[in-house]
Amino acid sequence: MTDTSETRSADSAAHETQRSRLHRLMRYLPLIAPVLLWAVPCWLLLLHTGQHWPLPVTLAGTALFALGLIGMPLAMVRGHGRRQQDWAAIVGDTLLGTIWVLFTWSVLLGVLLRLALTVSGVGDGQDRARIVTWAVLGAAAVLLAWGYAEARRVPRVRRLDVQLPRLGAGLDGTRVVLITDTHYGPLDRARWSARVCETVNTLKADLVCHTGDIADGTAERRRAQAAPLGTVQATRARVYVTGNHEYYSEAQGWVDLMDELGWEPLRNRHLLLERGGDILVVAGVDDVTAESSGLAGHGAHLAGALHGTDPDHPVLLLAHQPKFVDRAAAGGVDLQLSGHTHGGQIWPFHHLVRIDQPALAGLSRHGTRTLLYTSRGTGFWGPPFRVFAPSEITLLVLRSPQRPPTP
Repeated sequence: MTDTSETRSADSAAHETQRSRLHRLMRYLPLIAPVLLWAVPCWLLLLHTGQHWPLPVTLAGTALFALGLIGMPLAMVRGHGRRQQDWAAIVGDTLLGTIWVLFTWSVLLGVLLRLALTVSGVGDGQDRARIVTWAVLGAAAVLLAWGYAEARRVPRVRRLDVQLPRLGAGLDGTRVVLITDTHYGPLDRARWSARVCETVNTLKADLVCHTGDIADGTAERRRAQAAPLGTVQATRARVYVTGNHEYYSEAQGWVDLMDELGWEPLRNRHLLLERGGDILVVAGVDDVTAESSGLAGHGAHLAGALHGTDPDHPVLLLAHQPKFVDRAAAGGVDLQLSGHTHGGQIWPFHHLVRIDQPALAGLSRHGTRTLLYTSRGTGFWGPPFRVFAPSEITLLVLRSPQRPPTP
């Protein structure tokens, strides 16, 4: 018995040591990541064996990478720190997106193309090195230009029929429009916001949902960009839940503004959508980060959101982060609508998102009853680019298994 206890104690101590090392590493990550992002492309494109660029080119290129390494963190701190200077945020965010794309493709394309050229015997070492450099720079430039256009355009509408086994026939065909992660921010997108709302209004929605991350900045600061949300039309209701970014920017101010614009903030509460004698419970919870925000009265409470509802009625739940679906499934929710992931926004960031969230984008099943729809988001966060992760406005048409067959 003593040996078993000692073994468990040793295992526990080893586990705690590993966690402590991981925490120490995470503290240094903000220092390590920028160095890797800027140093790796500099080495592969300028300094790697076989390059032999003229000295002025090597010096100028190295200086440019060094300037980016110093300037990007400074701009990010100035833009997103206490001062929150929009011009600095734009510079820092743009540099972050640019170097992420350059880092990714200098590694992937650089290594693969160099290998292919070597195997095929094209040129000597210097010729191959320069071909790789120009190919990487060209690919990065094209992806950044395309990614910027993708981020700035009005999202395409993604239409999807979703069958809910418990949905009554009277509610068959209910049209639910989902927008999320608009992230109004340093780049003024008031006109973009108005055009998004115009597109939403063409969809003739019964219910319009916004699942959070309205903006980066306070409601007072981003009011002009958010104001077009007041023009959104729905035959039944416009509902909203908080995202994690609201809790960086005075969340209660955003709740109050959305209420002022005619939206119903579903803060751990619900409303009933009734048609043809059938009822759909539309519920919402605060973001999962609300409890740690220190803001009084904020926190994700599914039991509170469903309090007083009939357990036989189907439930549509708004929750900003997909990871809430475990609680939703345990609570018998039929369909959860979420955002947060941005679909990865800039490939291959998708793979990092998957570590934290159970779904990246689209419709997925969790448990025996619960469906989760994860939007790739309507806007963008930070870097003004979307690469292989297009934005969307989503139209979900709810279907009942009891509906009459189409003639």
